Formats: sequence, C-alpha cells, structure tokens
Amino acid sequence: MNVSFADITMPKSGALAVFVAEGKTLTGTAADIDKKVDGALKRAIKAAAFKGAKGQLIELLAPKGLSVARVVVMGLGTASKLDTGAYETVGGTLTGHLDKTADKIAAVALDEVKGSSVSPEEAAAHLAFGARLRSYSFDKYRTKTKPDAKKKLTKMVVMSAVTTKARRVFSPLGKIADGVCLARDLVNEPANVLYPVEFAARAKKLTKLGVKVEVLGEKEMAKLGMGALLGVGQGSTRASQLVVMQWMGGKKGDAPVAFIGKGVCFDTGGISLKPGGGMEDMKGDMGGAACVTGLMHALAARKASLNVIGVIGLVENMPDAAAQRPGDIVTSADGQTIEVINTDAEGRLVLADAIWYAQDRFDPKFMIDLATLTGAIMVALGQEYAGLFSNNDKLSAQLTASGLSENEKVWRMPMGEPYDKMINSKFADMKNVGSRYGGSITAAQFLLRFVDGRPWAHLDIAGTAMNSPKSAINTSWGSGYGVRLLNRLVADHYEK
Repeated sequence: MNVSFADITMPKSGALAVFVAEGKTLTGTAADIDKKVDGALKRAIKAAAFKGAKGQLIELLAPKGLSVARVVVMGLGTASKLDTGAYETVGGTLTGHLDKTADKIAAVALDEVKGSSVSPEEAAAHLAFGARLRSYSFDKYRTKTKPDAKKKLTKMVVMSAVTTKARRVFSPLGKIADGVCLARDLVNEPANVLYPVEFAARAKKLTKLGVKVEVLGEKEMAKLGMGALLGVGQGSTRASQLVVMQWMGGKKGDAPVAFIGKGVCFDTGGISLKPGGGMEDMKGDMGGAACVTGLMHALAARKASLNVIGVIGLVENMPDAAAQRPGDIVTSADGQTIEVINTDAEGRLVLADAIWYAQDRFDPKFMIDLATLTGAIMVALGQEYAGLFSNNDKLSAQLTASGLSENEKVWRMPMGEPYDKMINSKFADMKNVGSRYGGSITAAQFLLRFVDGRPWAHLDIAGTAMNSPKSAINTSWGSGYGVRLLNRLVADHYEK
C-alpha cells in the first residue's frame, strides 16, 4: 500500500477517517464534517454509544453532503496514554477495517490531540507506519482467490497540519517497514523456492543499498574448518551457504556491531526425524536469518550512522544417506569438538561457526544472534516474548528497553555453570543437547562456549518469528520479529 502525506482537505472519493479521543467531543475535521452532514455524525455516535475507546469504530455510508463513499470515526482511547505505539495500532486497525471494504483509497484526517505527549508529526508518521505494516500480505501463490477477498487498500493519504514534518519523520520508518516486510517475505516463502542458494541471492540484492555482500560456499567453509555448520547440511542436495553482509555507515575504523542469524531453510530434524504433523512449518526455521537480512535492509536504506555486520548461516537439514548421525563427532571452526546427540538440535551447530566467524574476522563491539532455536522457549514464555540469554547486563537492559518500546518484547532467562555442565560429553568437548530440562538454557550455554568473552546476547525467537499471535500491525504467518527491536537498539544506543 502506498502511503503519502498531505494537508487537510475534503477528499472527493474513497473513504475518509477522522478520530476522537475517549471522552472528548468532536473537534477539528470531525466537527467540520458533522456540520456538512447536518449533525449525522453526532447522531450516529449517540446511537452507537460511541465513547472514543481505543479501536472503537463507527461508519457513515454515502453521507449526504459529502462526495466520499464512507466516513469512519475511530476512537483513540485516553489522550494522556497515547504514544507512538498507540498511533501505530490505530493505523493498523483502521487499515484492517478498510481492507474489508470496497474502497481502494482512504484519506485520514489527523488533527492534534490535546493532552497527548505525541507531536502531530509523530502521530501522523507512526499512524502511517502502522498502516504500512498491517497492509502486508503474502498471496503470490494464490491463483483462485475470490475477487471479494482481494479487496485491499492501495493508497492511504495521511492529512495533517504538519505535512512536511510528518513526511520527514516517516522517511526512516518507511525504510524500517520495508525491512520488516522483507523478513516476512523470507519466512513465508516455501522451502522449494527459498533454499540456501536462493536465500543468498536475495541477500545479495542488498548491494543496491550500499551493503557489501559476500557469499561463502561449501569449499570456502571447509577451508575455514566449519565442520559444525557443514555437518548439518551434508544430508541435503542443496549446498550450504554463509552470507556476510557489511554496512559501513559509521567512522572508518570504528568497531562494528554484529548480528548473526540461524538460517535453516527447512528442518526435517535430519536422522532424528521430526513427527510429520506440522513439519511444513519448518520452512520458517530461518526466521533469525530473515530478521538479520531485513535489519540490514532497514539500516542501509535509512543510512544508519554506524558500522554493522550481518552473518547468516544457510542450510537444509535433511535425512539422506549422507546425513550426519546421532553419535557423530564434528569439529567447529575454532577447533572445539561436538558430539551430535540429536541431529534435530542443528541450529546451534550452524550458529557456532557463524559466531566464530563474526568475532574472528570483524572483532565487533557486541554480538547478537537470533534463532528459532527451541520449542522449550515457548513452553517457558509462550509467544508473547522472545527468550533473551546474555553474558552482559548492559546489553540485556538495552534489549529489554528496546523491546518494550517496539512491542517486540524479550525476557531474560538464567544461565550458569550448573546448566553448562549439562552439555559436557563423554567423548568430545561438548554435546549438542542436555537433558529434557532447561532445553532453551542449555542451547544458549552451548552457544556461549563459542563466544570469546565480548558482550553477547542470544534471542530465541521460536515463538515470535513464525505463526505468532496476530496483532493490529501484523496478520502474517511470518511476523518479521526482531527488525524493529534491533533497529531501535542501535538507534537509541549505538548511532552517533
């Protein structure tokens, strides 16, 4: 959906939306419209017992005295509680409502709300941001969708008294929305279309934004000794890849920050085969890599003023005759040996070599990895929070605050020596799983063994990256979780 900004005028067609805070009377554009329709707006509000509660909606269809098809009056909730996130929710809710109508174009008249701490330009920009995120759909493979089901808004004009300022505030938000939608696309694609080489090719397109993208194939990774990552992919006919993305928007020579993503493009579990029911969802087991790719898009597109590295390990975990077996011992790039107890605990093997590569080559200030790593994290936290594991209190606090700001929440989980002992092996330096208890924690402890002491955080996004709860700004199976969270992290704490 195209979003634009304009001064407040009376549109000649389509839908027109106006807003009322809870407990407030009609003011500004809403009051002007009521005059033009001879008080029909007030009568409709009274008849519907409309109070202006957050998300509450009423409509006037084909109102006499106006040329628009419908007028939508939407509640904003309590004025003093309005923040930028609330306006994003308003934009998403309104878009979801209008998508079900016959209107292709909507004009949104947003007057300043007294009592709100959000500036008019921020309100307009974040409403538009929420609308953009909600308008996303992934229906490229549907060939027999009924015409009525295809009705979607194609254009929204956000009207206010601060058009130029609103457009300026929205500019980076629009780039972030593009990054989120890219991540959603990647997660939603089927595995027969998005396999490691194809994923790498899509990441390569970021070069158009100024991102330097390198792709390491299996020969290059073998020379680097990446036995952990390559062991996962050896059962697939699809070649494994390591994609390295660099955005150098900061000062030359400044240490970068690094984001590492698990990219298992399809996960059968390998020889430790998963049950058949629901296995189709394992096309989304590359949600961490999708997030890192979308984040790099957002940062480069908005020309973020810092140096950033994105590393994603791309594999398929398949059970053919060449696949690794339970009991195999592999050697990671840093020389540690790993006994593979369960081939379905493969993501941590991919991340082990990717983490080593990021820190060995780029010496980053910190590293954050993201992975749809364990079902255990959903047992612990459900799908409202991602699990946060870290060796650094400062980085953890920053991630927690950024998650609350963007409503992409994280919850810090415990780590420590008792959990670490659970992955000691009789035959190798470590094994890739512990006992049935604390599964998400022992997975994090495994990753920590490949971190050289610098600040690090691991986000287990198994419950938030795919098939997560729907919201006002996302109805997609692939949510794009993490792009907004990490963009906020660097914007608030690491950009100059």
